Amino acid sequence: MASTDVIRLICAVIFILLAAIAVCTKRRYRKKLLKKIVMPALVSIFVFISTFVVLPSVPSDGVADIPDSSNFQVHFIDVGQADCALVICDGQTMLIDGGNAEDSDLVYAYLVKLSIDKLNYVVCTHAHEDHVGGLAGALNYATAETAICPVEDYDSRAFESFIKYLGNTDITIPEPGDVYTLGNANFEILGPVEPSDNANNTSIVLRLTYGDTSFLFAGDAEVSEEEDIIMSGRELESTVLKVGHHGSDTSSSWEFLSAVSPEYAVISVGTGNSYGHPSQSVLDSLTVIGATIYRTDISGTIICESDGENVFFSVEHNSINATLSDIAG
Repeated sequence: MASTDVIRLICAVIFILLAAIAVCTKRRYRKKLLKKIVMPALVSIFVFISTFVVLPSVPSDGVADIPDSSNFQVHFIDVGQADCALVICDGQTMLIDGGNAEDSDLVYAYLVKLSIDKLNYVVCTHAHEDHVGGLAGALNYATAETAICPVEDYDSRAFESFIKYLGNTDITIPEPGDVYTLGNANFEILGPVEPSDNANNTSIVLRLTYGDTSFLFAGDAEVSEEEDIIMSGRELESTVLKVGHHGSDTSSSWEFLSAVSPEYAVISVGTGNSYGHPSQSVLDSLTVIGATIYRTDISGTIICESDGENVFFSVEHNSINATLSDIAG
């Protein structure tokens, strides 16, 4: 007999016993019935359930909810002194930023190589050219189902190209706390919490969760936006942090890094850039926290895979880790 059938039978027995008590008109008989029949019966039922009936278990964590066929990857694409990340989960995709305008061909070719001609989400974290510039190239090949951006217009040729190639897809300006689904993953918008005249502090900051693993993308959010996000009280602790603003010391305050407490940190940064990114103070803070650091200027394109419990990294070059033979070259 199935567990649910046993439970139904037990409920019926309890109902009959209680009904029998109710129809007893004499108080002394009711008391005897309760003492000699009902209570021993309830004790026996409890012992039976505890010993023989296996009830459906409730998953204790996110891993049990992920089918064996599920898969998850984040591609931190090497676009030099810029940002571009491609998330793939169960055949659904999200492109977070697209690098500079000069990276359009690279991003286009990357999507072609992976045969990704539909993007479920395109996230432009903010309107600066090193984030929005290459999205037009991506949209030359792939259509966008949902476009997420903190603004609908911005006075630059790169942003205008982005709008042009979005076609009929309208921009969604999200609010903190908004949650979106991507396959068996989901992501929550953390910021911006407050408006700002500084485009960096309008950066969309999001936290992506897959099983027990999580990924926080910080855009170019500077310390003031980080403080707003901390004060919002939302969950920040994450397995992997895409470090804010290419590792600049205008971002990645000790308070923010402590709240995120990443096991791994990925910095998208150009070799020999004129800004001095990443800052040594940020590298030192990440080291103290215990994060393993990956940098695109050292390792090229970086891919992180998750099985819902653990994450695994492979890089294009300069690492003892597995190489990306299917992407590099």
